[in-house]
Amino acid sequence: VSGEDCREGLTCIISVKLTEAQFEGQTKAKLGNSAIRTLVNNIVSEKLEIYLEENPAVGRAILDKALTANRAREAAKRARESIRRKTALGGAAMPDKLRDCNEANPELTELYIVEGDSAGGTAKQGRDRNFQAIMPLRGKILNIEKAQEHRMWENEEIKNMFTALGVTIGTEEDSKALNLEKLRYDKIIIMTDADVDGSHIATLMLTFFFRKMKELIENGHVYIATPPLFLVKKGQQERYCWTEKERDEITAEMGKGVHVQRYKGLGEMNSHQLWETTMNPDTRILRKVTIDNAAEADRVFSMLMGDEVPPRREFIEKHAHYANIDA
Repeated sequence: VSGEDCREGLTCIISVKLTEAQFEGQTKAKLGNSAIRTLVNNIVSEKLEIYLEENPAVGRAILDKALTANRAREAAKRARESIRRKTALGGAAMPDKLRDCNEANPELTELYIVEGDSAGGTAKQGRDRNFQAIMPLRGKILNIEKAQEHRMWENEEIKNMFTALGVTIGTEEDSKALNLEKLRYDKIIIMTDADVDGSHIATLMLTFFFRKMKELIENGHVYIATPPLFLVKKGQQERYCWTEKERDEITAEMGKGVHVQRYKGLGEMNSHQLWETTMNPDTRILRKVTIDNAAEADRVFSMLMGDEVPPRREFIEKHAHYANIDA
């Protein structure tokens, strides 16, 4: 059992008063005054030993938790090794659902991660197979903010993601390191339906990328596709709209006899429409995912995707235009 196993899930609050505090990094998450470390270590070690001797039940609970964390870490290690071996095999281990592109130069390629087989089938027909690859997701991926690490490495969709992208993960000692040398696509584009489920899937994907593949975001590889919400038709005229305001303006401009189609999902478009609105580099709208403030992004992901319900409820009530919290 390692020290990390023992510390997992435990929180210690220490109040330190000193005149000239020095912090490491922009987020100020770590105190840089080395002299304080020795003092804190000695005091905590002494007092914790006394406390555990007086409270053996607490010590047993921590030990049981540490053993559970150790088993999870070992399982995660085995799963990581499995992914690393598969990734090393290259194209031979590609996921069955991946429809790859013909271009061999990673700087010219794109991977569309698509919600469901229906939209995946349309995207496969509408894409330019020379440089666009398609990988459909089966339902909603694991929320890795809540899941134990070994559950994540055992998840089929997540294993497929690592394999398809070609990235390699670090060793157990440096498990957060991501090697982008063999990244197979320059653009990774999340393409989901313009509804609540689609937004949830996109958020789960962003949580996964932020927590486990942050380097992809930091190096500008992650994008979100923006399919249109409406198609306004009158005779032979067709106009796509991305907002309700745009729809109302175009409807008023066309006058009477206008037919408005609301796209509930990508599967409602045919392959030509999907290419024309969402996949054609000349006409599509892509939103690039960036991290302007790492500390704030970390806080928001923990709040929205973690276990604590009250702050999430407060956030939704404050920011949602309409939200039936109890539904």
